[in-house]
Amino acid sequence: MRKTLSSLRKMYRSGEKIACLTAYDAGFAHWVAEAGVDVILVGDSLGMVVQGHATTLPVTLDEVVYHTQMVQRVNRTAWCIADLPFMEDVDLATTLKAAGRLMKEGGANMVKLEGGKRILDRVQAMAEIGIPVCCHLGLLPQSVEKHGYKVQGRDEETAVRILKEALELQSAGADMLVLECIPAALAEQITRELNIPVIGIGAGADTSGQVLVLHDILGITLGKPPSFSKNYLQESASIQEALSSYVQDVKSGAFPADCHLIA
Repeated sequence: MRKTLSSLRKMYRSGEKIACLTAYDAGFAHWVAEAGVDVILVGDSLGMVVQGHATTLPVTLDEVVYHTQMVQRVNRTAWCIADLPFMEDVDLATTLKAAGRLMKEGGANMVKLEGGKRILDRVQAMAEIGIPVCCHLGLLPQSVEKHGYKVQGRDEETAVRILKEALELQSAGADMLVLECIPAALAEQITRELNIPVIGIGAGADTSGQVLVLHDILGITLGKPPSFSKNYLQESASIQEALSSYVQDVKSGAFPADCHLIA
């Protein structure tokens, strides 16, 4: 049976960790779902790990729709989130049209978009018309040309802003939040103060769940993998075993361990 927003909320309320992974095609999506992953993210990270770009910025809406279609043709169990690509949230009308395509054409169950205060009206409008919304704070890959790939929220001013924006996004109608590359203490505080699932990536062990890029946990990343990830294929006899081990470690709290935390 496929996960629903209701079942994810039930997991969150019971304290069960939510295991998430990216997938971009039918073959990997099948095995990711078979491994028991709760949430598949069709991320714009495909621009870097599949297409070979230096950033996520070149990824188009047509491409995310296409990759989501492939994933959803074979996915029978996981909730599926699709990323809204760069510049597809430039205004309210553009955002709603793009989110509608990800749902109607791509078959996504939820749409993820980056940012805080500037997207509050988009989140509210999407929620009002029935689109499940996942927001993304901390390190924002679509803003790397301005802010770079670095940990966010280390100084008090930025930490206060991130917490404030998380609460505002929840009030606007966000159903889930991804926190990327922020200090573990800040992620724990945000998770404690919100009443929606908070999924961490490089954000410590005290969030409601974890997400990683599929290619990173299989050791097939183009370039150096992030320090907060883990190559599960090194300790496994097969890809299927590696995927299952990741899910089990997230569920048990074994991942992330101290060696996977950002200093």
